[in-house]
Amino acid sequence: MSDNVTKLGFWGVRGSTPTVDRANWRYGGNTPCLEIVTSNRTRIIFDCGTGLRGLGNRWLQTYPDMPMEAHIFVTHYHWDHIQGIPFFAPLYSEKNKFHFYSFRSKHLGSGSLQRVLEAQMATPYFPVDTSAMTAQRDFTEIAGGDTIQINDSKLTARWLNHPQGCLGFRLETPEGTLVYATDNEPGVPELDKSLRELATGADIFINDAQYSPEQLAGPKKGWGHSTWLEGVRVAEEAKVKNLLLFHHDPESSDKMVDAILAQARQKGGNVWAAAEGMIMTMGSPGAAVALPSTRTGQRRRTHFPAMIEGYGEDGAPFSEKTIIHDLSLQGAFLYMTHCPRLQSEVRVKMEANLGDADGTGLIWMKGYVVRREAGPQPNMTGVGLVFTSEIDIEAPDE
Repeated sequence: MSDNVTKLGFWGVRGSTPTVDRANWRYGGNTPCLEIVTSNRTRIIFDCGTGLRGLGNRWLQTYPDMPMEAHIFVTHYHWDHIQGIPFFAPLYSEKNKFHFYSFRSKHLGSGSLQRVLEAQMATPYFPVDTSAMTAQRDFTEIAGGDTIQINDSKLTARWLNHPQGCLGFRLETPEGTLVYATDNEPGVPELDKSLRELATGADIFINDAQYSPEQLAGPKKGWGHSTWLEGVRVAEEAKVKNLLLFHHDPESSDKMVDAILAQARQKGGNVWAAAEGMIMTMGSPGAAVALPSTRTGQRRRTHFPAMIEGYGEDGAPFSEKTIIHDLSLQGAFLYMTHCPRLQSEVRVKMEANLGDADGTGLIWMKGYVVRREAGPQPNMTGVGLVFTSEIDIEAPDE
């Protein structure tokens, strides 16, 4: 990693409960966990949902002999934000050290976070208790309005509107400012104002987008979550550079999240839907985004002529003839002169041998851009696609 970059890794982006449905594989089913590595190698973790397990396993694979130290901030004590702690493998090694931070719950009293951790591993809920965790651990209570200096970064906490309490965090690093404000329901003027102050001028604003505006106005009012529309409003008023829609509902399929993202982008600004495996970087010349390639099927080298229709970074539509060089049941990889926007929708018309009288046929597929990289020539971009459905319509004239 460059010396002047802060990296954000998304290990869990789902809300309420983990899911394993095939319909949401692309965005992921693990509950909240965000890893931040600053330019001076300080490691910070926001929330300990089920995504924490994957993060711990990656650390062990990448740094098998290196002692690890991290600052772990837990927004609140609901299950989806703490479920990963017992399965975080680095906690079971005495060479590691972890600093935990969260608030004192009025329901639990002093040492709330430590008590929550011990309770979820108590008999009969878990086979071993916390004495099996040999890593060094310390626990610090924080509250809304507190600031903490972590090496060359400053963290500010503010209260959010969520049942039993929740904290939002603003992390200011030399490379930029990240705001993490999940599990927040709008409607309390004092806390709405506080959220906008927390988000002011942020390079990256990660915000709760679990419900639709209609759900929040109806049966989900009082559950403690927000909408994509409210996130767009806050981002605009706080002059946020990049809005990340986060905490996707477990009932929201990939297609539903795609639709939410499309609505949010119609309102303007740089809007992204958080995806498991997604990486963002802060630093010169700004924030950059990389999405994981989620093709899980067998890959095959191909040479299919294709027509790609989509939208570029500037929002302008394009249509381009190209060749698909790498194809699977889930997606494709190709080179283009246009540079389609990440997470944008594309239509792909492929010419394939379908056994017709003339030996050719046309297949129209709908998909999304999940990968971009430099092409073999300066004016080319390598583009990875995930197919979501076949378009059952007559192909339009070229």
